[in-house]
Amino acid sequence: MPSFLKDHLSLRRRSKASGVAAATPEASTEASNSSGNSSNDGDANEQPANKSTSTLSSWFDRGSPPTTLSSTKSKSASNLVGLNGNGTKTPPSVAGSTRTSRPRMASSHSSRYSLIGMPQQDGEPAPRQTPATSPFAPRVLSVSDGSWVHQKVLLIYGECADTARPLDGTISVNHHQDGFPPTQWPVSDSYFKALVHLQPGPNRLRLDFTSPKLSTPNGQLQTHSSWISVNFLPLISSPPLHLCILVAKDSPETYDAVPERIKKEGNNLATAIRKFRVAAYLWQAFTAEQMNRNGFGRRCYRYEEEWQPGSLSWRDMEIGTMRNEAKIHVIRLKETVKEIQDLDVAQQNKAATHKGRLFKIASEAVKNYFSPRPGQKEYVSCMFLDTHWDKSAGTVRGHAALGGGDDNLKLAIFGSHCLQSYPAHIEEVVPAFTDCTRTDTDHVANDCNDAGSNWEAANIGIGAHLHETGHLLGCPHQENGIMLRGYVKLNRTFTTREPYSTRTKQQGQRLCKPDDETHWHRLDVLRFRFHPCFGLPTDAAIHPDPSIQVWSVDNGAVMVTAATGVAWIELFPEGDDVCHHWIEYLDKSGSPAGAPRQISVTEQSLRDHLPEKKRKKKLKLKVFSCGGSEHTVPDFSELTNKEGKVKLPDGRPGFKSSKLGFSQMNGSQPQELMLGTCAKQPKFLRSLRIFHGRGIDGIEFFYEDGFSELFGKRGGKPSLFELDTKKAETVLGFHLRAGQWIDGIQVLTSTGRRSEIFGNATGGSGHTLIPPRGYGIAGVYGSCGAWIDGFGLIIAR
Repeated sequence: MPSFLKDHLSLRRRSKASGVAAATPEASTEASNSSGNSSNDGDANEQPANKSTSTLSSWFDRGSPPTTLSSTKSKSASNLVGLNGNGTKTPPSVAGSTRTSRPRMASSHSSRYSLIGMPQQDGEPAPRQTPATSPFAPRVLSVSDGSWVHQKVLLIYGECADTARPLDGTISVNHHQDGFPPTQWPVSDSYFKALVHLQPGPNRLRLDFTSPKLSTPNGQLQTHSSWISVNFLPLISSPPLHLCILVAKDSPETYDAVPERIKKEGNNLATAIRKFRVAAYLWQAFTAEQMNRNGFGRRCYRYEEEWQPGSLSWRDMEIGTMRNEAKIHVIRLKETVKEIQDLDVAQQNKAATHKGRLFKIASEAVKNYFSPRPGQKEYVSCMFLDTHWDKSAGTVRGHAALGGGDDNLKLAIFGSHCLQSYPAHIEEVVPAFTDCTRTDTDHVANDCNDAGSNWEAANIGIGAHLHETGHLLGCPHQENGIMLRGYVKLNRTFTTREPYSTRTKQQGQRLCKPDDETHWHRLDVLRFRFHPCFGLPTDAAIHPDPSIQVWSVDNGAVMVTAATGVAWIELFPEGDDVCHHWIEYLDKSGSPAGAPRQISVTEQSLRDHLPEKKRKKKLKLKVFSCGGSEHTVPDFSELTNKEGKVKLPDGRPGFKSSKLGFSQMNGSQPQELMLGTCAKQPKFLRSLRIFHGRGIDGIEFFYEDGFSELFGKRGGKPSLFELDTKKAETVLGFHLRAGQWIDGIQVLTSTGRRSEIFGNATGGSGHTLIPPRGYGIAGVYGSCGAWIDGFGLIIAR
């Protein structure tokens, strides 16, 4: 027995806790050799799920993975040394590390309980960059060392070697403390992209680059390594995006796939869940990267996760590793397969008369499943499992691509007709997006003739479903990007080279760099920045009133006020269906704290942002607040022309605010009321009587001389709100609940008092009408049908 082993045994006999033996090369080799992967699937009832049609001809199957440090050395935590107590970030030695002393006890000066790598505070030095081991070591360009992220799967990209002398090869990503199996990613012309699985907390990652052109004289591949630290902070303070698969009550629980796919990976519900889960993590990684490129950090929505057998790696499935991964809810519908696949509800069937029926079916099922409480908004993205390609009818049955919803449920739906082309594990992402296998329309659909091969079908399925998810998050169609049809290039986000395209009949992009990729439009990103699903724990508390008000004032100007801050204005000259021109009011931080609460614009200043040929057209505005609300001005000229101005009884000019409510009820008639406080002989307002039921019927103003004036009509229940005349209390403004009509109203006074909300306190959405600085309430205007369906203020200096 070697002497050092005798010494080691002797030490252990004396005291088990008195020392730690150094790792030996023999032990490291043995540990490496004993970590091979089993070829058996973890589920005996399913086809092996570690390979699919897309992987059989991929670069993963052309030979064994390249030799890396992790395959020749011990896979112990010492090879992926994390941050040590004093925060230094030195790469671990190749042979491993040896502890020479016992750890000291925690004290008041200890960093044992500190959060290493927290975002920089004022006065702190910049994070130290970890030195690479060679000029050919990978350099990550998308994420800096010590960054904080909030999603489990992180998209990174970077370079290896000198891009002026490009090399092809392979990147191996070795995860923190071997907490996730190593993954390999192609390097094209010295450029790489990779998806990195993160554990909560600090993650010390090692990237190994190998290339056949960098082999040693004896033919051994050289490994060039670098390290990067990334901190993962999971979010639980924002509402999740739920993922659901909808299954008919008599469903066979299978989806469309070619026979070869069915034989190799199956097409059952379990496989569908794995594929949908990977697609969802691709959405999240893409969105977080887009937010970062737009200057908002890697904020992103989160998924509801559960402790379950891991499926993000095929090796997890082989050995039965348990992980926290996105939960896919399986919802059983009350409808049959025949009802779901009815041609009359198929969105792509031109003769269908109920194309929105599938959305209604999904909405009812989701509401029954989640049973949201009043005021609890749910965000849900669904897939119909029983979608089926009908070759004889030339239509995809049981499919609709729709997104939207109501105040309680935001919903997106899509079909499973492209599901066979999705990757089922992270290792299959690149093969799936480079698989040129032609689409066999005897078994599966070629959606809109844009899915002529497997990789293009993956783009359409994953990307178009993301497009509908964008709708549920509040995004309209845009001039470019995902919310147009930019998802046909989704593959470029995750691959460095693009194969031949049956859609364009051309060879794909040789090198896919960020400028070649698809993207979220800037206006989508702005919406996400202030969406509740994208909130971070570090975000400051925001004002509870997100509403926006637009007021015409003196000199042809218009004032826009928002308690949360004015974020941006979209300009729509007549003829524009999507926004091409907008004005942002955010500072570089993108924080609501840096947004103005009140701005003044003129018609000329807005038209100056338009091309010359559009400056004389009718102009519509959409104004957005940092609270996530929007306000539409159908015709800006109406605010500044004579119709937006009135002459008060005392001779002063008055100005109309933008109106709430649609004024579209049967028999609705316009009304206008000047308050007695603006009469030639002003009257002091004493009280208000509100007539209400499920909406606001009318408002009666009472003055000190007993005179009263009515806006709207009397009806419903009357409620009196009296002002404190001893304190000269006046009406400062109103808080309204409004949608198509005025659901509820609350009186705000100059002393800070608030009345109760009369009418329906939860109907419509909230809006606060308080005149801008320097102006007061001179009257009200709007319209009234069965009850008040339009309401605005008339203001004056």
